[in-house]
Amino acid sequence: MTTEERPKAESPTQAEPMSDPRAQLEKALIADYLRTRGYELEKLHELPEELAKQLMTEASTYASARLAEVEARAHFVHEAHGGTLPL
Repeated sequence: MTTEERPKAESPTQAEPMSDPRAQLEKALIADYLRTRGYELEKLHELPEELAKQLMTEASTYASARLAEVEARAHFVHEAHGGTLPL
């Protein structure tokens, strides 16, 4: 198979929507972080590689912290109502 015959790999923004709610939330948080910095997730590929990498590192760190906060709150609320969440 030649290079021209191979299907092009889809970028994460072009792939089918994610079915995992956490993954969807993570992507939304990343996009939100980037928007607050004046960038769009879909246009990161247009930026210099180092800048895009730095922005994604920062956005991923932000998203991870927010996801941890959401999960901690959900766990607290669930425990307050007499149950436990699976880990």
